Amino acid sequence: MPDKFRGKIFNSNVFEKYVRTLPSTKENALINSSIFTNVSKYRAKLSEQSGGYFITEPIKGRIGGTPVNYDGETNITTNERDTYYQTKIAIGRANAWGEDDFVTELTGQNFMAEAQEVRDYWDGVKQSIALSMLKGIFSMTGSDNFATKHTYEVEGNLDADDCNRASQKALGDKKAKLEVMFMHSYVATNLEGLNLIQFLKYTDEAGITRDLTIGTYNGKLVVVDDDMPSETTETTYKASTDTSVQAGKTYYTRSGSAGNYVYTPVASPTGNPSTSSYYEVDVEGYTTYTTYMFSKGFFEFEDVGVKVPSELDRDAKTRGGHTDLISRIRFVIVPQYISYVTKTSKSPTDVELETGANWEVANNGETSSKKYVDSKLIPVVRIISRG
Repeated sequence: MPDKFRGKIFNSNVFEKYVRTLPSTKENALINSSIFTNVSKYRAKLSEQSGGYFITEPIKGRIGGTPVNYDGETNITTNERDTYYQTKIAIGRANAWGEDDFVTELTGQNFMAEAQEVRDYWDGVKQSIALSMLKGIFSMTGSDNFATKHTYEVEGNLDADDCNRASQKALGDKKAKLEVMFMHSYVATNLEGLNLIQFLKYTDEAGITRDLTIGTYNGKLVVVDDDMPSETTETTYKASTDTSVQAGKTYYTRSGSAGNYVYTPVASPTGNPSTSSYYEVDVEGYTTYTTYMFSKGFFEFEDVGVKVPSELDRDAKTRGGHTDLISRIRFVIVPQYISYVTKTSKSPTDVELETGANWEVANNGETSSKKYVDSKLIPVVRIISRG
C-alpha cells in the first residue's frame, strides 16, 4: 500500500509519476453556448463612472396611441413615447489553491493548479451563477406575472408537442425566437427513446453519414447538461386501513423516529394490516427536471476585470514553505429586459441571485401606473417535467 502525505499518494520505494488529472465532471454547456453574447461596454461604463458595480440602462419604448378620425373637424391628439430602464450589477468571485514545497519534493510532482483547470473552474462557477440567476428570475412575483407566463408544467414526461405548446404559451407569435434548449440527460434520454430528438448528421471523407452528438427537438437545438435543475419529492406513507391483506399490494413496517422514519417492505404480510402497524404508499416519490429554452444571445456577458486577476502568495515558513495561487474574477451577466434591482451588496451572493425579490422585469419606473416591458419580448421559457 503506497504512503500518503497531506492527501497525496507516494511510494518511498517505487514511484510512478502522475501523468493524468481527473477530467472535469462539468459540461459547462450553458456558459459555453450561443445563448451568451460577449459584449464590450460594461467595463467602460463602470470606469466612466469612476468605478462602481451597478449600471442603469434607459430603454426607449415604442410609439403608440389610438389614431383619430381625419375628417377635417376632429383635432389631432399628441402621444408621448414611454421610456423604460434596466438595472444590472457586477458580480465578483475569488478562490485560491495552494501546495507545500515538501509535497513537491516528496512526490516529484507539481500540484499547483494549471491554467486550463482554472479556466474550467471559473466556467463552472459562471454557469452556476447563471442558473442561480434563472432561479431568481423564475421566483419573481409581480412583474406582470412573468414567471407564470413563462413556465410550462408537465405531469409526466415530455412528449412530441410540449415544447411547441410551452413556446406558444410564453411568447405567442414570437415563439420562433426560442432556438436553443438545455435539458438534463434523463430528459434527453427519454426523448431519444421516443425518437423525438433528431440528431444532426455529417458525412465523413469516406462518404459515410454519421450522427453528431447535437440534436434537435421540435426544431430547437438540444444541449444536454446535468447541471440543469432537478428536484426530488420523497415517497410518503400512511397507516394502512385494510382489514385484510390485499393481493399484489406492498405493505411496510416503520422504524426510527419522526423525521427519520425507515419503511421496510413486509416479505409475507399476514393478518389485519390496520391492526398490525402496517403502512402503505400514500404518494409515490418522483423527480422533476427543469428544461430551459432560450433565444441565441439571451445573456450578455463581459469580464469587467479586476486590479490583480491572479497572483502567487508565498509563505516561506509554514510547513517548510507554502505557495498559494490566488484567482479573482469580476463580470457582468445580463438577461434580456430583466433587472437586478438590489444595490445593498456590491457583489451579490448566489443566494441573493436566487431570491425573486431582487429581480424585476424592466419597467417605466412609475409607482401608481407601472408598465413593464412586454414579456413576449423576453425569450426564455422554463419547462418542468418528470422526464
